[in-house]
Amino acid sequence: GKKTMNLGLVFESGDYVLMGVFLVLVLMSIITWSVIIVRALKLRRAKKGNAAVQPLIWNAQTLPEAVAQAESIESPISELTLASVRAHGNYCQHKDTQMAAAVPLNEYLVRQIRNSMSQILRPFDSGLTALASIGATAPFIGLFGTVWGIYHALINISTSGQMSIAAVAGPIGEALVATAAGLFVAIPAVLAYNFLVRGNKTLAQDMDAFAHDLHVQLLNQKD
Repeated sequence: GKKTMNLGLVFESGDYVLMGVFLVLVLMSIITWSVIIVRALKLRRAKKGNAAVQPLIWNAQTLPEAVAQAESIESPISELTLASVRAHGNYCQHKDTQMAAAVPLNEYLVRQIRNSMSQILRPFDSGLTALASIGATAPFIGLFGTVWGIYHALINISTSGQMSIAAVAGPIGEALVATAAGLFVAIPAVLAYNFLVRGNKTLAQDMDAFAHDLHVQLLNQKD
């Protein structure tokens, strides 16, 4: 029968460097898939919430009704609406005090909406640095394992004096698995990174368009 690749051999041979390489790659893989699952679900939930709440907010007859609709569905747009309405109310309440009066409502709202938006969108970027780092370094860690394995296989051949193919093939085969493992970890990380960055970008664009309309709406709001 065919001889299957046995990673157990690497661990039995007690080569700590190769063991370390495989353990690091396993850890990286776990981190990658955790980030992918958590982030993709969060992004999907956010976009679904936004799609549901947006028409409800625009169809509301009054500002309090729009606020009630925003409170009923959890989404980034809901958060932005509540924060913006709060800022608008805050300004109207304190417009007679010196500090608020110094800044026109227009500029005040722009600043508050922009701050709220960056705070709402910031959590969507978490985990991306990890994915980018894993995508960039995993192949090299695997390659390091391979180079180390081949080097040791050649050292063993030179000390044992055996030059048969069997003596070379086994250890070198095991060493090459390290490079394959590195690529196996890196490829999903790179693809997921690109997918999530694109998703975050479209989410930010949707939020931007909504924020612009909301800003105009609040400016023309009669108390």
